[in-house]
Amino acid sequence: MSERSLFGRAFVDGAVRDDILVVMNQGRITDVARVANPPAGAHRTHGLIVPGFIDMHIHGGDGADFMDADEDASRRILRFHARHGTTTVAATTLSSSAADLSRAVGTIAAAAADNVPGAAEICGIHLEGPYINRRNAGAQDVTSIRPADIQEIEALIASAPRLRWVITLAPEIEGARALIEHFRGRVLFSIGHTSGDFADAVAALEWGASHFTHLFNAMTGMHHREPGVVGAALVSASATAEIIADGVHVHPAVMRIATALLPHRVALVTDAIRACGLDEGKYKLYGYEITVADGTARLANGTLAGSVLTMARAVQNMVELAGLPIETVIPLATEVPARILGVADRKGKLERGYDADVAILTPRFHVEKAFARGEEVRG
Repeated sequence: MSERSLFGRAFVDGAVRDDILVVMNQGRITDVARVANPPAGAHRTHGLIVPGFIDMHIHGGDGADFMDADEDASRRILRFHARHGTTTVAATTLSSSAADLSRAVGTIAAAAADNVPGAAEICGIHLEGPYINRRNAGAQDVTSIRPADIQEIEALIASAPRLRWVITLAPEIEGARALIEHFRGRVLFSIGHTSGDFADAVAALEWGASHFTHLFNAMTGMHHREPGVVGAALVSASATAEIIADGVHVHPAVMRIATALLPHRVALVTDAIRACGLDEGKYKLYGYEITVADGTARLANGTLAGSVLTMARAVQNMVELAGLPIETVIPLATEVPARILGVADRKGKLERGYDADVAILTPRFHVEKAFARGEEVRG
């Protein structure tokens, strides 16, 4: 892989700086420096050079879903989101039968081992269910929801031991405490799809949970007499949380409030489904039919069913809708999820020695170019 250089404004060391040269070679960033005269072969840009985005909650895109349990479908998802600046993902599953879940995890593990050039890298697996509360299932298959099962998770982890594991669960369901305490330190447990109250969420944090899945959505909200699961997240001193920043799942003002109350602990996610990048119409989400219209995906009863969001658009929305400075927003799509997923030593920053995962954003947040481990992402 030959050396490549980018030159222009870049997000480096927490600030947007001018005249930055970023050099990539053999899949790594080999130099980041401010220079007066870049080399002749450097790609000059009027956009903003940023670390590649990291999405820890992503189901699909471009017509494919990780639940398809098909390696070609996985590659399609990874290439599509790489074109939109996402260079690292935690491939996300849904509540499903044990057999379907096992097949999906096995296929994700195989796709992660392939590490396709010019595509996003799978660094983790996010099980969004099946250990959730039926009353807050959202667009998940309620017939697949079941009590927490230590043996099932042991078998799944054994099929992909090198990946980071994230499990969304409702702390009030049968077996939740035993599961969290058994895998504490091996699995990142995320509170979500729950009808539990403030005390349930606080207890789960004490057992070993440390994250909240798509904060505000599919959980009990905050009331001044019962703070709910949302209240537990907002008063926690260390827990992290996801936000789907499409302006629909969470009001822009609330996106801004959460970012202020959880400094350096909010990770932007897409919760993107197979319809992401495609025309409006009807699509499948595991066993359900959903309709995409006016930029949102919903079940027939109006329930939101994931999103058609890209990370580049999420960053744009945090700036343009929530009114946050770009210097605040970029880490929410890069450094914070890298830390949560345990890859902060090689991803999430433009820094010497880090993976050459880089995106160039135009002034309107389109992706001008993207590089996944130094390989330019092609259309």
